[in-house]
Amino acid sequence: MTQDIRVLVVEDEALTAEAHAAYVGRIEGFVLVGTAATGQSALRMLTAAAQSGTPIDLVLMDMNLPDLHGLDVSRRIRSAGLATDIIAITAVRELHAVRGAIAAGVVQYLIKPFTYATFAKKLVSYRDFRRQLGSASSVTTQSDLDQAFASLRSPTDVPRPKGLADDTLHSVTEFLRQQSSPLSATEVAEPLGMSRVTARRYLEFLADTGPVVRAPRFGTPGRPENEYSWRRP
Repeated sequence: MTQDIRVLVVEDEALTAEAHAAYVGRIEGFVLVGTAATGQSALRMLTAAAQSGTPIDLVLMDMNLPDLHGLDVSRRIRSAGLATDIIAITAVRELHAVRGAIAAGVVQYLIKPFTYATFAKKLVSYRDFRRQLGSASSVTTQSDLDQAFASLRSPTDVPRPKGLADDTLHSVTEFLRQQSSPLSATEVAEPLGMSRVTARRYLEFLADTGPVVRAPRFGTPGRPENEYSWRRP
């Protein structure tokens, strides 16, 4: 049985960190170890995990932290001999920053803002990369290495979050496809005999993967909610 990849989210904005942590929890093969709001706290957590015998495998690293730049944290991780991989998450697009990230040992680069679908593709590619290397013997071939590194760059299907059933997904898909106007999660849930929370999970997945359009519904009392409609050609 393949061991889950242990992930640390490094992000100083609380809502963003919460979103990235939730994304990690939706993808098979990953487990969230914790979150860190500063570079120094991230380094302490990484060191403590390694010393306890439960090292962190992957860091989702924001580049703009309040105390240290993400590249500086990445370099310190390398100089400390910590065997963890890094995926950079940043709004910075300049080529010199990308080159710096590669030089610091970053294996993937995610530019903000991004959707769950983009996030998931990056993590699944990384998971496939680790599994291919992990299944190899201590002596590998050029072909094995080429295939493993290619998985970091090849497109992949968006993984379905845990707990989503085929028949329910089909029901929600067909129901929404037949509607002429956008519906809220509650309006989808009632005719299908499910809870609003359940309907929302399926609708969010369909919105993240493309066939459904998600938009805020304005003019309703109380807490704002989204409405969903089938994407027409």
